[in-house]
Amino acid sequence: MQTVAILGAAGRNGDAVARAFLDAGWRVRGVARGAKVKTLAAGVEPVSADAFDRDALIAACAGADVIVHTLNPAYDDWTDTIIPLAENVLAAAEAAGATIMIPGNVYNFGYTIRPDTDEDAPFSGDTEKARLRIAMEALYERAARQKGVRTIIIRAGDFFGGTRPESWLDLMILKDLKKDRMTWPGPWNLVHAFAYLPDLAETFVRVAERRGETDPFTVLHFRGHAVTGEEMHAAAEKAAGRRLKRANTPWILLRAIGLFNPVLREIVKMSYLWRVPHSLANSRLEALIGPEPHRPLETALAEAIADMKLDRPSAAGTGPAQRTVVA
Repeated sequence: MQTVAILGAAGRNGDAVARAFLDAGWRVRGVARGAKVKTLAAGVEPVSADAFDRDALIAACAGADVIVHTLNPAYDDWTDTIIPLAENVLAAAEAAGATIMIPGNVYNFGYTIRPDTDEDAPFSGDTEKARLRIAMEALYERAARQKGVRTIIIRAGDFFGGTRPESWLDLMILKDLKKDRMTWPGPWNLVHAFAYLPDLAETFVRVAERRGETDPFTVLHFRGHAVTGEEMHAAAEKAAGRRLKRANTPWILLRAIGLFNPVLREIVKMSYLWRVPHSLANSRLEALIGPEPHRPLETALAEAIADMKLDRPSAAGTGPAQRTVVA
């Protein structure tokens, strides 16, 4: 049995990935800080460790074949955390002889991102978060080339779904579903990249099982759902089983509030992604694992609505919320 250590296993991404590895028969070690270890999925071996403590992280990952880095620092604290965390993860992987896997995002491409962006598209450090992600990935690439620490980055769009909160879906898009309203953060006719977390998590497992076939440093793109606001609205109505009114995100108001709220200020800085059409091309991923795991959008939304309890209890079952098994 292979062992995977999930760093940040109590978080949104880590929880989904841990469950997928469990379902695939892996031994799953969940690394979290403090009381968060008590919230891990059943079957995950809990390990309490602070990822900023290098020695503790090395001990927590000892014996792991794969380390999945889903640590998610506070959105307004990336400057002081992204690189130190990356350095500690590298130290833990080098000590264990493990492969590192990381969920990447589209920030690296900056304002130049476009539909069907592939892995060879040039980076553009237009924002501080883009520059930090570019620097982080460069650090992993150097370690792979110079020290043989294999790293695989699976880049995806905005995450939604799973059992943990704080995605665009529950914080903004369907936060008012109980009021029969959907909110869209950008123009309704522009394509935006999303990743349904259970599908992405299954992809992590499939790639992990083929990791010996990858280069020392590999970047793969997960296409997920590339949809417009119009398409998301139609799918949300099918998932909810009723008509939904439309609303737009009040970015001017949020920008004003952001003067006093550091997290919201950072979110506003990245709002350009809702005004620039973009998606990811996944041919390199599918060449490795075959067809990308992919639930239909209305099915993914119905599952997410049920898991996050976003709808009224009386509305449960009105849409296609029954689980769909994806091979």
